[in-house]
Amino acid sequence: MPRFEGQTAIVTGAAGSIGAAAARRLVSEGAHVVLVDHAAEALEQAAETLGEAATMLALDVANAESAERAIAQVLATRGRIDILCNNAGTAGADYTPIYQTDLANWERLLAVNLMGSVIFTRHVGAAMINAGRGAIVNTASVAGIRSGAGSNAYSASKAAIISLTQTSACDLAEHGIRVNAVCPGLVRSNMTKSVFDYAEANGKSHKLGSRCELRRPGEPEEIAAAICFLASADASFITGQALAVDGGNTASLNMPGMKV
Repeated sequence: MPRFEGQTAIVTGAAGSIGAAAARRLVSEGAHVVLVDHAAEALEQAAETLGEAATMLALDVANAESAERAIAQVLATRGRIDILCNNAGTAGADYTPIYQTDLANWERLLAVNLMGSVIFTRHVGAAMINAGRGAIVNTASVAGIRSGAGSNAYSASKAAIISLTQTSACDLAEHGIRVNAVCPGLVRSNMTKSVFDYAEANGKSHKLGSRCELRRPGEPEEIAAAICFLASADASFITGQALAVDGGNTASLNMPGMKV
């Protein structure tokens, strides 16, 4: 039997590369997936590829009222929520040092990357408590583990997601709910498109992924596989963990040129 047969999952940021890949994987394993994203047109395209196995809700995850209404709607129509994938996020565009940083950029990144997950975990977690079971998987980043993989604001927001994962896991464990996170390294996605485009335009494509031990960037499907593992009964004794899915990037201090 497929691992998620008859289950209902919410995936935020579902119009993005990783979110869409996670939704496809969940559907392929039997789940009905509620796709959430603020980008309505891209969300509609993602939903069309999944057919009747998906429902779309266009909203800003940082808007608490919209999120609460949406979750209530899912519960009214589906009856329960078994899986929550807090995947929505933005990288922002401010890579200046902390003494020059744009505070408005910080506020927006924290609103989407952190508070969006807090809001959905709060409301979906309450519904899962009533059901006595559930799995939540947050998308953090290697940027939340160590510096050098993102801007100050992005890195701080992802470090906060790792901490949220741990504290939420402790709050919800007694109710039969597991909370974990994936920490992607460099992945080929719509968020990193500018990085890949720049490398290709400047003859540096061979350097993409050079800081990880596998010497290549990841693919959205590889992150989706880890998300679905953590959401499944195969991970029934795992909670409060942040799983780096990064080709070995955080396993070493490897930098370009350090190894022959």
